[in-house]
Amino acid sequence: MMNYINVCAAGSVLAGIGFSQCGPAQPDNTEVPEKPNILIFYADDVGYGDIGCYGAIGVKTPHIDYLAEHGIRFTDAHCAAATCSPSRYSLLTGNYPFRMRVGILPGDAPLLIQPGTPTLATALGSAGYQSAVIGKWHLGMGEGKVDWNKDIKPGPLEIGFDYSFIIPATNDRVPCVYVENHQVYGADPDDPMEITFTDDARDPNPYDNPTGLSHPGMVRQTGDVQHSGVIVNGVPRIGFMGGGEQSWWRDEDFPEIFTRKAIEFIDRTGDAPFFLFFAFNEIHVPRIPHEQFSGKSTMGPRGDAIVQMDYMVGRIMAALDERGLTENTLVIFTSDNGPVLDDGYADQAWEMLGDHKPAGPFRGGKYSIFEGGNRMPTITYWPGVVNEGQISDALWTQTDFFSSFARLADYNIPSGHAVDSEDMLDVLLGRSECGREFLLEEAGTFALRQGHWKYILPRPGAPAAITFDERKKIEMGVISVPQLYNLNDDPGEQNNLAKEFPGKVEALHAIMMEITGDGR
Repeated sequence: MMNYINVCAAGSVLAGIGFSQCGPAQPDNTEVPEKPNILIFYADDVGYGDIGCYGAIGVKTPHIDYLAEHGIRFTDAHCAAATCSPSRYSLLTGNYPFRMRVGILPGDAPLLIQPGTPTLATALGSAGYQSAVIGKWHLGMGEGKVDWNKDIKPGPLEIGFDYSFIIPATNDRVPCVYVENHQVYGADPDDPMEITFTDDARDPNPYDNPTGLSHPGMVRQTGDVQHSGVIVNGVPRIGFMGGGEQSWWRDEDFPEIFTRKAIEFIDRTGDAPFFLFFAFNEIHVPRIPHEQFSGKSTMGPRGDAIVQMDYMVGRIMAALDERGLTENTLVIFTSDNGPVLDDGYADQAWEMLGDHKPAGPFRGGKYSIFEGGNRMPTITYWPGVVNEGQISDALWTQTDFFSSFARLADYNIPSGHAVDSEDMLDVLLGRSECGREFLLEEAGTFALRQGHWKYILPRPGAPAAITFDERKKIEMGVISVPQLYNLNDDPGEQNNLAKEFPGKVEALHAIMMEITGDGR
């Protein structure tokens, strides 16, 4: 299933786009003779070190590794923030999350991106692309109070997507259903669904359905108090549900259903170019991989979920190859934020970790302002266009997808939108290693990257990350003083150089304040 391509592909469809000189990549307005399909594989909670070609131990990812072997593996590519909703917002809009004060959205959050806001989907749609989002959404639905038994909107279709098949929020919280376009998938109108959103399972349960607190003997994976609400598929979730049980998902079915829906979408696009935002649920908690992947790693459910994710990549890439689409498809694999282990459920992620380092050589993980929070495993692949086996150290962020793909689509970004996005198309295609001069990172506070320098803004009392096992907290860090790191010499951010280089601290702080304004 890994023989995706004809490596003797014809010349680049972007042959007219020149190489950038050093400094920020400059737009080249040469007309693109053919519009490529664009496929983003967007993993969830997958760290820099969780993929084979980035040094994973105890788990194999041959399909993703194949993309890197025949494409570009980036070593300094970033998500916008160290949590999921902010990164997804930034990827689709080209704006840093702080501009909307985006945090982790609850299950009943209204649609975060307002209809009329330019998105990747609307930009590419203007050039004739058919677009779909399949998988985890977590950007809100509706206008604040949704009746899940009726049409659910606004949603992805109102911000430019032509098709959506999603889980509305996260798989650890209600509603535990798929939503296809505007409706709950598989809903029975004679058995309406009711939902109560709460982050505390000790709240009164308004329904008869068992919860993790009331019926612990029915649970196959134990959750903390927050994750002990309604039991769905033997796993307690955040919140309560009643009715509509025929539409509740079975976690083990995710790989089959999502890959099938993706391939069906590709087949429906016909001769039109497509943009597919394939947003994995993997490897978010609770990790309940399909039975065929059980024991396929040495790291328990977390490692097995990585194997499952890799399998899904292989399935979709094989489908592209079978349809003769691979050579005209730009494929990107990346993740929404850094790794987390026991994040609300006892699934032995710590106990079975072994020598594996989820964040690779970097400090921190999900929720953390350190590099492990938002330096992502990132690969681009496009046979005949992207050089095989290239490794790029260019500094860039997923926020840059907007301007880069707008260039492909010849889309003029309206003034005041995508203000933080830079055109990195030449970097994505390996035609330049000259990335950003500055890059902002977010996670409870701000950090600013300039080359190998990193400055972290103090935020006294920043909370430590909460995990299932309080003895094993993921390091979020209490940033009580300015921090400055030379990542060339100290990738693990252990040696704070702020006192030795006060001038550098002052200069980077001034740039950060210019970017963020009153955004703090």
